Amino acid sequence: MSSPMPERIGALDFVRGVAVLGILAINVTGFWGPLLATFSPAMPRLEPGGAVWFVIAYLLFEGKMRGLFTLLFGASMMLFADAAERRGANPDLMQVRRLLLLMAFGYAHYALLWWGDILLPYAACGVLAFSLRRLAPEPLAAAALLLFLVSHGLEIIGDLGSIATEARVLAGHGAPAEAAEQTAMMGRIAASITADMRVLHAPFLEAVRLRLTTAPLLPLANLGATFFETFPLMLLGMALLRMGLFTGEWEDSSLRRMALFGIGAGGTMSAGLIGWAALHQFPPAAMFALMGSLAAIPHLAMTLGYLAALLLLYPRLRDTSAGQRLVAAGRCAFTNYLGTTFVMSALFAGWGLGLGGVMPRGALPLVVLAGWSLMLAWPRWWLARFGQGPLEAFWRRLTWLGVRRSPLPPAAGAA
Repeated sequence: MSSPMPERIGALDFVRGVAVLGILAINVTGFWGPLLATFSPAMPRLEPGGAVWFVIAYLLFEGKMRGLFTLLFGASMMLFADAAERRGANPDLMQVRRLLLLMAFGYAHYALLWWGDILLPYAACGVLAFSLRRLAPEPLAAAALLLFLVSHGLEIIGDLGSIATEARVLAGHGAPAEAAEQTAMMGRIAASITADMRVLHAPFLEAVRLRLTTAPLLPLANLGATFFETFPLMLLGMALLRMGLFTGEWEDSSLRRMALFGIGAGGTMSAGLIGWAALHQFPPAAMFALMGSLAAIPHLAMTLGYLAALLLLYPRLRDTSAGQRLVAAGRCAFTNYLGTTFVMSALFAGWGLGLGGVMPRGALPLVVLAGWSLMLAWPRWWLARFGQGPLEAFWRRLTWLGVRRSPLPPAAGAA
């Protein structure tokens, strides 16, 4: 597409609103307990209600909402570049400034509140992805999909070996060295859970000290762990924007086929994977693979299926209260994302109510529903008065600080 993009695309904001709500459904487990609780309902302990919630969240949200958010991040970088050019600024310089600020926000998010920050990895991958924005959209999309499939395919090969080894050990047929490695892994799991719960239950300043002294580079480790998902999906989001997906240029019939195939095929594969894991009591090595390489293709299929379904749904909901609230939540996604971290930390962390690991895991869906209500309640009111979410406005102001630019109408403003 050669014509410049508008700064705000309602359909994109609508999908982002759904995605940021869905991300809470996954992140809530990480707020409630240790990092490894997000990998398995058996960590730190297996609860019947918690297992049911884990399976539901896995099928509906895990990987899919993050995938949507990542696609939209890539698309939004292209919109920002077009807006910067219309303002007479250098889009490459402005995007680097913007992403460096996001890295700083991300590290502060980690250090002050929570181990699960995605802002720093997004910013780092965004710098690399943005450098490829001038490539034609079709080859960019093809390269993104190829990188995604090859990187995860290679990872699957190694993970299948780990699953087979674990199965032999659990069945009592493993070699002594394999049994020893399984025992060592369980020791590492126990140590990780203990360390995470110590941070979770600590007073605020002590929790900050522990994060900065025991794992100061964890955000970089998260970047390494998620790079081959985040980077290619950003490229794909950039390509899909230029191919007109978010601006109504795709036929509804194409979107319907994409939705049916993505949700149908991806959902079937996801159900098979989590069903097998539940049948075998969620073995740890298998769960690590199930949440990573083995789920990558099903998650991608469902992400694209959800995207198509939501784009079909948007015109029908655009003028409804629900649709407008989701659009507003999407426009305030940065504030909603960081705001939910603060609210959930106040609920679960030791410096707040201290319910982390204490509240039954099966009660987490109620927390998610309350969080969704909050995330939908305030943005429309705020936007009607201020035009941007509070953290969105702060990020934008810092990005453009000291830069001379041509004025745009007040209704614009996606940066």
